Amino acid sequence: MHTDGAFKVDVHRVFFSSVDLNIFPTVEHGFPHQPSALAFDPKLQLMAIGTKSGAIKVYGVPGVEFTGLHKDTTAVTQIHFLPGQGRLLSLLDDNTIHLWELVAGAPREVGGEKRDSGVCLQEVSSYTLPGRPGIESCSATRVTVLHLLRSCDLLCIGTEGGGVYFLELPLLSLKDDDDFCSASLPDDYRCGKSLGPVESIQEHPQQPGKILIGYSRGLVILWAPSTRQAEQLFLGKQQLESLVWERSGNLFVSSHNDGGYCVWTVTSGNGFPDVLWLFITGPFPCKAINKILWRTTQTGSPVLLYSGGMPRASYGDRHCLTVQQDKTHVTLDFTSRVIDFFTVHNIEQEKEFDEASALVVLLEEELVVIDLQTPGWPTLPTPYLAPLHSSAITCSFHISSVPPKLWERLVNAGKAQQGHQQTHRTWPICGGKNLAPPSKQHELLLTGHEDGTVRFWDASGVALTPIYKLSTANVFHTDCDPCDDPPDPSDDPDMQQEEEWPPFRKVGCFDPYSDDPRLGIQKISLCKYSNKLVVAGTAGQVIVLGLNEERSDHSVEVSVVDLLQDREGFTWKGHDRLEPRLKPAPFPPGFQPQALVQCLPPASVTAVALHAEWNLISFGTSHGFGLFDYHKRNAVLARCTLHPNDSLAMEGPLSRVKSLKKSLRQSFRRIRKSRVSGKKRVSCIRSKYSPEQEDVAPVQRRIEPRSADDSLSGVVRCLCFADTFLRDGTHHGPTLWAGTNSGSVYAYALEVPGVGSGRASERGGAGDGSACVEALLGKEIQLMHRAPVVSICVLDGRGKPLPDPYEASQDLAIAPDMTNAHSVLIASEEQLKVFSLPKVSAKTKFKLTAHEGCRVRKVAVVLFLSTAQEDYSEHTLVCLTNLGDLHLFNVPGLRPQVRYSCIRKEDISGIASCVFTKNGQGFYLISPSEYERFSLSAKVLTAPFRLNSSLFDVTRVVIFACYGYGKIGTPKQLRCGT
Repeated sequence: MHTDGAFKVDVHRVFFSSVDLNIFPTVEHGFPHQPSALAFDPKLQLMAIGTKSGAIKVYGVPGVEFTGLHKDTTAVTQIHFLPGQGRLLSLLDDNTIHLWELVAGAPREVGGEKRDSGVCLQEVSSYTLPGRPGIESCSATRVTVLHLLRSCDLLCIGTEGGGVYFLELPLLSLKDDDDFCSASLPDDYRCGKSLGPVESIQEHPQQPGKILIGYSRGLVILWAPSTRQAEQLFLGKQQLESLVWERSGNLFVSSHNDGGYCVWTVTSGNGFPDVLWLFITGPFPCKAINKILWRTTQTGSPVLLYSGGMPRASYGDRHCLTVQQDKTHVTLDFTSRVIDFFTVHNIEQEKEFDEASALVVLLEEELVVIDLQTPGWPTLPTPYLAPLHSSAITCSFHISSVPPKLWERLVNAGKAQQGHQQTHRTWPICGGKNLAPPSKQHELLLTGHEDGTVRFWDASGVALTPIYKLSTANVFHTDCDPCDDPPDPSDDPDMQQEEEWPPFRKVGCFDPYSDDPRLGIQKISLCKYSNKLVVAGTAGQVIVLGLNEERSDHSVEVSVVDLLQDREGFTWKGHDRLEPRLKPAPFPPGFQPQALVQCLPPASVTAVALHAEWNLISFGTSHGFGLFDYHKRNAVLARCTLHPNDSLAMEGPLSRVKSLKKSLRQSFRRIRKSRVSGKKRVSCIRSKYSPEQEDVAPVQRRIEPRSADDSLSGVVRCLCFADTFLRDGTHHGPTLWAGTNSGSVYAYALEVPGVGSGRASERGGAGDGSACVEALLGKEIQLMHRAPVVSICVLDGRGKPLPDPYEASQDLAIAPDMTNAHSVLIASEEQLKVFSLPKVSAKTKFKLTAHEGCRVRKVAVVLFLSTAQEDYSEHTLVCLTNLGDLHLFNVPGLRPQVRYSCIRKEDISGIASCVFTKNGQGFYLISPSEYERFSLSAKVLTAPFRLNSSLFDVTRVVIFACYGYGKIGTPKQLRCGT
């Protein structure tokens, strides 16, 4: 995020005198994009993940997070902690080694107060292994393995040329230029490149300094640094992949590229020892075992863990990790590639057994943690690093100040979904201490996905934690669901074979494949007071759901709304509608469907609005918009917004029948029009302004009006319900507002029975049983330049936005001013404009495109709280443009206040995914799996408060103790947060 962008402030404004505004990048939510390395500090209990973009992220207890970025965007290939020191080493793909350190950050001033920045991850130094002159020396000194000795003063470096070097820490200085390890081998093994690259280096668990060095061609040596001699040699017949010691040091295990592993005995004599046993995972050619771990247990049977090793022909395309103990054998089957893994186990020397408690697996698309202490080895739910992109994110929606009752019901529904495959043991990565005070209110982030699911996330703090998942697929028959009854596994011979061997178990929640692309969620709206949820999808489906704590088996009533209104000459060429289930379907506790509205043609829904107090929903597509009373299951209104030339709107997003000739013709027509009109109007535009006006008025760009027959001009961009004055200035009532792609705004006056006399005060009340909601067109506005309407907001007599449904009637917010005249704020892509109501006359406007040369993409009216006065707040209009800038305006004067650079203008998906909160924060996707969170208000910040200054001092004392400067403090103090 660019936080140092230029900004400009109006010298006349006093609007933000009491409100401290700035742009604060706070935290990144989600799973790191393209992870490439993993490490774990068993003393501080911290985990580090490196990415292909050169980022290092360190995680501890939920809320403790650190991020460091290398200067170059180069992949991180390896990470190694200096245990207990708050330091780590990283190896990049460019062959450089970097030393990082957790250091105290400088205090920063926020809201006029200096706040402690806590601890940050900072690069201290770097090192590149020198090469000898010559072309071949570059590859010969390329680092393949790093291994840190337990003394933390030496780093062993293995190279592609078979050399082993030692680096002194923390100075990062080379101890000896020569490779003594290779020189100590017999002459038969030192000719040419017969050794191959160094694949693994492991220190003896009981004899510090003595290391096991494994070469790619199969040779393994036990090397003693004191004598600089190879004490023992082990010769394997297959290419070596990895090594691991058994805890006592009497055995070690090697894994190979043929899918087998060997267990070797370590003796005091010389020569080649015999292999204790050799095991190959199958009778057929197998994939390599990339990494293997051996963990001892008190029961006597060790736990063996290895990645790969599957038969190439049958399961070569699977991403697996096998866990074996005695007769218990489980092959964890993942949906993405295994990057690395480690176990959480005893590291104290006085302990006799490893007793691994958890297995942590870093995959390409998610992090999976297995509980090794519970029978069956279930998974642990992740409090952070959950894969937001388990199915591609298609939309998002934020709710602040969630009522406690709704929060509790959502949490209970989520727990009921976890089932028996998850355990509730404590999270094993628990280093550090989260010093942030508990959040005063609950926040929800809802994400819609391509597979028809809506996921609910706890966005109250630094860790974005999954709470509950809603699936809409069971409302319909999908392409991969030919019948209601699931197939019997006993009838499938393939299933029988999988049950026999290997014993696969599907693990993880990342699933990029969708049963039917029409299920994709496009729009979400939730009323936190009535527990009503509306989700709309790609095939024109709009589902109204209610929260239920009990399981229910019922059918969903379907209402069809034809938005074309029998217009002639239009033929839908896109996808078919989803087929709803006619039989009762089971719905688990949580949000359950109550009504289904199917738009025709079944185009993607582009806008929705929910007013739970009136029991109304509105929805829009590329063909028009409709109004539906979900209490009486009655379609109130269907309005077609298509232009006669809108043929492209009939083809749908999944159709490939695009009119290329028409697109080219329209493009050339616009170019010719701009050239001709530009020559004719330059002189008259300049003559409009007097010399006095030219000194004051800002320079404006000439904006060409858009053609009325542009493709997709009928797309409905926004919908809004409001209780305001539309017919006259004395009587107010319910209204519906709709804005389209062609700059048209439709305002309907609604007759809602019972409003003000019963229905408005009863959340589920029906009011008059015989009366129905009616809609009458009150106003129709056409913007001059026909720019798409992005947002519509009705302002009360004080110039403040109207409260949400139930907030005024339940005394949850200040009642709107109904005595003075209202106004409506309409934001198009090119300008912001305020109209008075009910006459709809222009009051003020700001031409953003003419002044700044950008177009509006996202708009929100935000409430900013003062840092100086607790009871002071102001509403502000926040606009995100196509250039990634944030423009802030006062309301309703539309006076520009400040501008910040927020998102790179090249990041089109990030700009399109941005969602604002009502208190001045925002979320946008920086990758398919990560949200960047930022705040415009110094009063509302959600940022990690990791490790205070006293804890940091303890960290440094621990480092000094490791280097012999004193014996003050222990790593245990750091873990306990003292």
